[in-house]
Amino acid sequence: MATTVHQPPIVDRRRPASRPSHAGGNGRLVPPDGDLRAVKDAPTAASSTGVWVIVFGISMSFAALTSALVVRKGSAPDWRHLDLPSILYANTVILLASSVTVQIARRRIVSFVGRAGSWFSPPARWLYVTLFLGLLFVCGQYLAWSQLRSQGVYMASNPSSSFFYLLTVAHALHVLGGLTGLTLVIWRLSRAMLRRSTLDIVSRYWHFMDLLWLYLLILLKTKL
Repeated sequence: MATTVHQPPIVDRRRPASRPSHAGGNGRLVPPDGDLRAVKDAPTAASSTGVWVIVFGISMSFAALTSALVVRKGSAPDWRHLDLPSILYANTVILLASSVTVQIARRRIVSFVGRAGSWFSPPARWLYVTLFLGLLFVCGQYLAWSQLRSQGVYMASNPSSSFFYLLTVAHALHVLGGLTGLTLVIWRLSRAMLRRSTLDIVSRYWHFMDLLWLYLLILLKTKL
């Protein structure tokens, strides 16, 4: 009697194609070889739109204050020229330097996105430098206000001094908001929770604060 021999089943031993490694959900990608170009977590449309809405709102607010300054100066016989404190120029250099350091941090931090780090990882160090420079700028602004007060120039002393205090204090408060954002970036970086969208929003806001201050300094120098 003939015996039927069945052919054994063919088993595909090929390994499945490897998939890119993720350090968690929400698009936080880990570059497998540390290549900065491997990070694909670009800002979402909502986050990108949000930062431009914030920038537009702040710009409109300071544009309104600028218009009020020009109108008030043209119709005020009691307007007196105000000599700007010299420390404002040093503060400008400090703030511009902070814009450089935050950009360095932004470039270096990409390779650490999604990786567990420490509070003092190399990118975080540049963020700490930016924090320090930002705080130094705010302290310098306070010294400028103190210098004017020591000369007897207060907010209610003259329309020109009122606008000086109003514009510089409003800008300093927005800088403090940027410092809060930088602190959030450092905290999320240390816990591998940082997204590129958050990093880009904070860095763009910080650069905007620098440009806004340059505008205000020119305005104060030419109009006060």
